[in-house]
Amino acid sequence: MLNLTAAAVLRALRAASSPGKASSSAWFFKTGPGEYAYGDKFLGLTVPAMRRVARQYSSLTPEESAKLLASPWHECRAVALEILVMQYEAARKRGDNKAASSHVRFYLAHRGGVNNWDLVDGSAPYLLGDHLIGRADRGILLRLARSRKLWERRIAMVSCLALIRAGDLDDPLKIAEQLLDDEHDLMHKAVGWMLREVGKQSPKALAGFLNRHGDRMPRTALRYAIERMQPEERKRYLAMGKTKPRK
Repeated sequence: MLNLTAAAVLRALRAASSPGKASSSAWFFKTGPGEYAYGDKFLGLTVPAMRRVARQYSSLTPEESAKLLASPWHECRAVALEILVMQYEAARKRGDNKAASSHVRFYLAHRGGVNNWDLVDGSAPYLLGDHLIGRADRGILLRLARSRKLWERRIAMVSCLALIRAGDLDDPLKIAEQLLDDEHDLMHKAVGWMLREVGKQSPKALAGFLNRHGDRMPRTALRYAIERMQPEERKRYLAMGKTKPRK
């Protein structure tokens, strides 16, 4: 019988780990002094390998998942989030909204473990974002967007992917506007990415946003946002971005 504990998950991850992969992951995810993920530790697993472990331990209890989310090992946190997404989606599929909401509350309560861009991007839209579809109260997005913590601000922005894909653009555009002056490059990328997604749903909405705010957008955000536009449109917005320096 499978031992459904955090310790058992860690053993399974260690068994599939690679020192070479650990070293390359530490470099890729910027774990050096002064970098955004300083101190994060990697066992060294591929994404497919982590997903296999997550599927194997998909019935892990919240108590054991909390232990994984508090782990110094990046892959432990990644697997815990993958399990949480699976459990949330299973609850939604069977119509158990109470259980689904409980999973989202757990996610928010343990968001301190969601502390790298891949962890945010693989969880925020599928948990918090999906949960907010059709709900009037989106205050949590505004609160997270105002956070001093980079990863909470990214959760706020990337959660909007679910809303955008559902055709709900108003709040994503508000969050994007709120985060335009963020100083971190990872937020510039997130804002630009979400704006590009808005453009897939409504080119008019994206154009309206860029016409209002393009002159103060960070270049990275602007380039991401206009990526799917025609060359002449891209050229026009890039020129517009040069007319007014950011403060």
